Amino acid sequence: MTDPAIIFSPASRFNPALKRALNDILGGTAASVLTVTFGLSYSLLIFAGPLSPYLSYGITATFVSSAVLAVVIGLGSSLPFAIGAPDSSTAAVTGILAASVVERLETANLSGPLLSPVLITLGLSTVLTGLVLCGLGLTRLGRAIRYVPYPVVGGFLGATGLLIALGAVRVITNHPLQFTTLPQFTNGTTLLELGAACAMALVLYLTWHRSRSPFGLPIILVGGVLTAHLAFWITGVSFDHARALGWTFQPPPQAVFVLPWHTDDLARYPWFAVPDLLGNVVAVIFVTASSTLFNTTGIEVAVHREANLERELNVTGAANILTGMLGGYAGCSSISRSILNFSSGGRGRLSGLTVAALSLLMLAIAPDLLGFIPKFVIGGLLLYLGADQLHKWIIESRKRLSKLEYLSLIAIIAIIVTWGFVPGILIGVIIGCATFAFSAARVESIKYSFDGSEYRSSLDRSRDDQDVLLAHGGNIQGLNLQSYLFFGSANRLYQHVKQLLQERPECRYLLFDFKLVTGVDSSAAYSFAQIKRSAHDLGVVLILVHLSAAAEKVLRASDFVGEGVTIIGELDHALEWCENEIIAQHQGRVQEEASLRDWFTGILDSEADADALIHRCQRLEVEAGDIIVQAGDPADSMHFILDGRVGIMVPADDRTTRVRSLGRYTTIGEMGLVSNTPRSATIQAEVASVLYVLNSLQFDAIRNEDPALSHKLLTYFVSVMAERLTFANRTIAVLRR
Repeated sequence: MTDPAIIFSPASRFNPALKRALNDILGGTAASVLTVTFGLSYSLLIFAGPLSPYLSYGITATFVSSAVLAVVIGLGSSLPFAIGAPDSSTAAVTGILAASVVERLETANLSGPLLSPVLITLGLSTVLTGLVLCGLGLTRLGRAIRYVPYPVVGGFLGATGLLIALGAVRVITNHPLQFTTLPQFTNGTTLLELGAACAMALVLYLTWHRSRSPFGLPIILVGGVLTAHLAFWITGVSFDHARALGWTFQPPPQAVFVLPWHTDDLARYPWFAVPDLLGNVVAVIFVTASSTLFNTTGIEVAVHREANLERELNVTGAANILTGMLGGYAGCSSISRSILNFSSGGRGRLSGLTVAALSLLMLAIAPDLLGFIPKFVIGGLLLYLGADQLHKWIIESRKRLSKLEYLSLIAIIAIIVTWGFVPGILIGVIIGCATFAFSAARVESIKYSFDGSEYRSSLDRSRDDQDVLLAHGGNIQGLNLQSYLFFGSANRLYQHVKQLLQERPECRYLLFDFKLVTGVDSSAAYSFAQIKRSAHDLGVVLILVHLSAAAEKVLRASDFVGEGVTIIGELDHALEWCENEIIAQHQGRVQEEASLRDWFTGILDSEADADALIHRCQRLEVEAGDIIVQAGDPADSMHFILDGRVGIMVPADDRTTRVRSLGRYTTIGEMGLVSNTPRSATIQAEVASVLYVLNSLQFDAIRNEDPALSHKLLTYFVSVMAERLTFANRTIAVLRR
């Protein structure tokens, strides 16, 4: 018995390779059907209106571009089955560029043929597009286009869809769709041609759009051509008469390959118009680059293969440089043709060569073929392509975008169609940035908050210390921040902190955890400065945790980091530090708080009211000589002097004089707190003192939330002022003796 693994023939060895080659040719042939069909429509789209006499040169430029792009991309792409060719979006912006050249020449009243300046412009723009794509690939900056806001990209590509549809109307009727040309669309034949084109587009949508069969599109188009000629025969309209009525294209001359780089043509080129054309050139570059990236991503998703994005940009750039040198126009990898090739069995680079060969073959037969095709067939195809693009970016994108983003996308489309790509680029970027800023400002910058009674450090403590932290854990308030902090989100953070400090007057340590913060904008430093001022006024220490070097640099530059602000590396260590401070303070304040509670109980005749008032007050320690309040300042607080002594100072000539001194268990500032009048004197600590401050916000809260306590406080204030008035009267009586 013979081992079958040893016996083999040359035929069996080459069969797999031959099979792969046949599959590649079959897939390339299927993709060529779309390349040829779309190529004819792109030629008519670009070389329309005043350029229609040069349609044969447009056909040459189209299929030369298709061949070169298919060869270079097919041989160099990281996806070997990728098919390169002019795309609907690139053809649309190329058509706008060609129309702009014609418009500038007509405005300048320059005589001479239009073909040479148009071909030179298309070639130069394509070479420049290729250089930019290579630059993006070599510098690895191509991915940056993915950071362009989605509504801006959608607006650009949606506008190209609308421009394709408007170009289709021009192909069908030979008239641009404008307000000044509307009377020309009242002609019966013109309306019939438009109606037939719309019917053709509808047929394409109902059939080929849903099936995407490789040979479905040519079958439908051939069916449309046969139906048109049958209708001509039934109605008795001869082919020549139908052509005279505008139903069919005039057969262009045989396609001629011509390079636009002749010395005489370059010398006669209207270089003065280049600045006016730069905006449209930028549009060609932007749309080609974005189409390259999006189509590559689409192919990756469809066939589950990963592409090398930088290589795709380099290869597409090289293909466009060669295409431009040969007088063609921009293109890139086609998602529809590449997927069609893959689904038909194509896996190798022979598919691209097949597409290139069939594209060059069309140079010989395309002009004769075009002469038999009714306008509404190609026009209907263009209408379908434009409507399909519009549906993708105007209808389908509505499901993925917020209302604001969707409105900005529609606005960008309207701007581009009305004023051109340059205003669209500028205003689109502005709208995109503004939309992003508005959306980012709405993102909550606080992931969660906590206080020291519910979230503690990992340090094990004694039962007594735990009881202290349980009772005074509210002195620690923490905010876990997230996202990017800039003027919008940082201002919302400031408003939140302001409200937190009002609702939690016992807060003495406010922690900001920056672990989830991706960045801090310099404009956010102003909001942090406001937070620092509010915290300083209330005696609150700010602790910053997990602060990155970049964020610290921004905050230090604005003088936010300094006195009253502490930076600690980890949250656990920060909590431990705050807890130690609270425990140390509490150990020395047990007697102090008992003394304060006894004093307030005597004033208010209620331990519950005393505790409520203590909860509203803030402890303040001052050294001898410290100014507690300044004359002329707003009277927004009063002070309970628990320990020490303060003096009331008034200006006298060139110095200040003490008019009264207040010791422990006395109050100062209650009159100003009630009357809201400015301070009439300066209050200065004469010795180290401990005071408890009741500010106007807490006093208002007492009046609104606890009327009984408010009444007792007002009664106490009246009694204090009565005692002081009695003392003043006695002093005056003595002085009158």
